[in-house]
Amino acid sequence: MELDINNLDQETLIAAGVIGAIFFVIKALYANTFRKTLKLITPDNRFMKPGEAWLVLIPIFNVYWNFEIAKRMSDSLTNEFYDRKIAEEESPGRSTGMTLAILYLITFFPLPVNFIIGINLVYFMYFFIYWVKINRFRELLKDHDAFLQEQNNKT
Repeated sequence: MELDINNLDQETLIAAGVIGAIFFVIKALYANTFRKTLKLITPDNRFMKPGEAWLVLIPIFNVYWNFEIAKRMSDSLTNEFYDRKIAEEESPGRSTGMTLAILYLITFFPLPVNFIIGINLVYFMYFFIYWVKINRFRELLKDHDAFLQEQNNKT
């Protein structure tokens, strides 16, 4: 079966647009989690600015930027956890982020459809695992800030 995009009916085009919009919103929420996490990290410990998290929304460029986010976010969290004396995994989130970036890159290779579908399923699994992991680090930083604020109020 060959797909002729010039002869698609209106319902198919609308469905594709809706699915694309849903994926864009999910990716924007994902980028916002990174932005909010970076805002909790002191500027001296950051390897990227919070606003740079939005670069993951740029098509094609995001293939490269996924690798940068994995590396820079991990390095930023490592510095912040060290300064705050919070015991956390070494290179927080780096292996999951790099795996996610590699899986995303593979989806651009011309491979058999069944293989691409399988890779995409694994990619989406890692996408949500990485998102939850970064959100957990964000919550840890927020809790630590609340603890420090409580300690300062007692004195």
